[in-house]
Parts: sequence; C-alpha cells; structure tokens
Amino acid sequence: MNKTELVDAIAEDAGITKAQAGKALDSIIDNITNTLQKGDKVTLIGFGTFEPRKRAARDGHNPKTKEAIKIPASVSAGFKAGKKLKDALND
Repeated sequence: MNKTELVDAIAEDAGITKAQAGKALDSIIDNITNTLQKGDKVTLIGFGTFEPRKRAARDGHNPKTKEAIKIPASVSAGFKAGKKLKDALND
C-alpha cells in the first residue's frame, strides 16, 4: 500500500474527503517526525513505538575498492511493533 492508497482507505473508513484524509495523514507524519527530531519517542498503544536510534561512528570499507572509510555517527528512526499488531500478524 502506498500513501495514495492509504489516504483513500482513511477517507472511506472515516467518511471524510480525500483532501481531509491527506491533511490528517500529513499531520501525523509531521508530528511523528518532529517528535523524533527532538529525541523523544512516539508510542501508539497497541500499534507500536517509533524512537530515534543512535548509531556510533565506525570503520567500514568500500566493497568495490576495498578502501577503508570512516562511517560517521548517525540517528535513524526505529520501530517496535506493539502486542496488538504482533498478534494480528500472527493470526
């Protein structure tokens, strides 16, 4: 499912226009992103938790040239599924 299909499904389920559903989805994504940028986590009970995960700097290599490179520290988004989502996937 892509974003357009998700907007369509939200609009149909909630009985709202596609424009309203699109704005709602964009707001959800923006708020989750802003919260993660602040270093906080977002917990949606039953669905899961989004959290920023720090990765330390490390040494690596270019697989093509075998040259050693330094990989800088970074932060990425992590997701841990909640119990309800896990149970739904295992039914």
